[in-house]
Amino acid sequence: MRVRIQLAAAIATVVIMTFIPAPVRAEAPGDPAAVKNEDGKYFDKDGAPTFKIGADGTVDWYTYSGYRRYHSECHVCHGPDGEGSSYAPGLKESAKTISYAEFLEVVVNGRQKVGAAQQQVMPAFGTNPNVMCYLDDIYVYVRARGVEALGRVRPAKREPKPAAYDKAESSCLGQ
Repeated sequence: MRVRIQLAAAIATVVIMTFIPAPVRAEAPGDPAAVKNEDGKYFDKDGAPTFKIGADGTVDWYTYSGYRRYHSECHVCHGPDGEGSSYAPGLKESAKTISYAEFLEVVVNGRQKVGAAQQQVMPAFGTNPNVMCYLDDIYVYVRARGVEALGRVRPAKREPKPAAYDKAESSCLGQ
């Protein structure tokens, strides 16, 4: 399983650095409106994963899963609901300016910013299956929080888990 996760991280890094030109990595994420649905997973007009929240507050499965995964892996440093902490910046605000490719790059490889007054270190999670297998889920949750489409509480209603989700999850986790 560890080899599979390391391979996934290496492939993600190669794809990010090779096939996504630098100007795209510097752009903000753009309009999060869902225009495409593939097996319960929503995408924006640029092909980046995004959220879908119904008029009654029902969220797509990936956003719901992102909430769960964020709170199991990310909130320790980045604070509850992406609001930030004294230890790490709020991802809710970062989601307004960071593209999907940049998000992947930072999570997979980590980031270090050192200045005279502070030092910020984001560790690399490229070998952590609890993060790598759910990157898109975490991204769409944080993206929904960034545009305030989703509140600070656990989503009360969600779409059913797609069969494709179970299959991808089992494959990623080596089951």
